[in-house]
Amino acid sequence: MSSETTETTASKAAEDFGGLRMTKQRQVVYEVLTDLSKGHPTASEVFVNAKERMPSISLATVYNCLETLTGAGAVRQVHIDREATRYCANLQPHAHFYCTDCDKVFDIGLEAGADAASVWSLPPGCRVEEMQVAIRGVCGACEKCRQGHAA
Repeated sequence: MSSETTETTASKAAEDFGGLRMTKQRQVVYEVLTDLSKGHPTASEVFVNAKERMPSISLATVYNCLETLTGAGAVRQVHIDREATRYCANLQPHAHFYCTDCDKVFDIGLEAGADAASVWSLPPGCRVEEMQVAIRGVCGACEKCRQGHAA
């Protein structure tokens, strides 16, 4: 990634997240998280990828950056049962699908016009402010593989 692109990413993140000061370390961690090919990495996975971009970065720094970015609303934590916490830079309303075969986590969106809060029987007077939904199952690629092995 060019330094101009990196600076643009950092400037955009600072604007979007209440003026969060994007240090070089936070910038690298944020870029790892926004890299679409990385998909919902754990802190350890972020560290490995960040280390490739910034060899001097430590695991403690990555954890601190993730905490700061999460606190600023730049990224979200994704919790799937007792698995390691994963991180997601997609701030649009969505849920997560966890494949129990390949351990991948996929973003899943709402159907057009759907209201996720309307499918729950909330007690009277309650208002949904945030919702985190994680669905477990087998992804299409793994299901196809299962069916191929069953034949």
